[in-house]
Amino acid sequence: MKYGLYGVIAILIFVLAGFGIFYLYGTGVFDKAVKYQEEVDAKWADVQSSYQRRSDLIGNLVETVKGAADFEQETLTAVVEARAKATSIQVDPSTASPEQLQSFEEAQGGLKSALGRLLVTVERYPELKATEAFMQLQAQLEGTENRINTARDRYNEAVKNYNSHIRGFWKSKALGFVADEPFEKRNGFEASTEAQEAPQVNFGE
Repeated sequence: MKYGLYGVIAILIFVLAGFGIFYLYGTGVFDKAVKYQEEVDAKWADVQSSYQRRSDLIGNLVETVKGAADFEQETLTAVVEARAKATSIQVDPSTASPEQLQSFEEAQGGLKSALGRLLVTVERYPELKATEAFMQLQAQLEGTENRINTARDRYNEAVKNYNSHIRGFWKSKALGFVADEPFEKRNGFEASTEAQEAPQVNFGE
């Protein structure tokens, strides 16, 4: 009876120790999940900032082009409308579905296409292309397209790291043990290669 009681106590101590160890493991997993989650949010903010910068530059481009005599108003209107549509779509990365991200990407793609058509039209206005304002916009747009692609890639990488962390078998069990709310899978960009290419912003030699 004496050894039986000691045995029960030993088992209880072993079980409690196991729970304690798993809880400590879980808190470490939780802290890292939070870190990955914040990284995803930060990278998404970079994506939004890059797209906003492009939108602002396109707005400046439109204002510059308006000063050219007899410039095609239909082309300008298409850019203005595409810009308004692209800026109207807001995405919350914590709840965004693949469909929402696709809608966001399609709107940005529409703006890119409208910009491309505008730049083709500008080729017929050599005096406009030669202005200092246009030369500056050329360099800024090229740099911004590179920023967009870099920001998108970094966001997708952050999403990958976060999802891999929270979906591991033991890590997901540990998170369920210590977290008050579940960590949900995040979605990244899945646009085609063509959609991810920067628009041509070369205003000529």
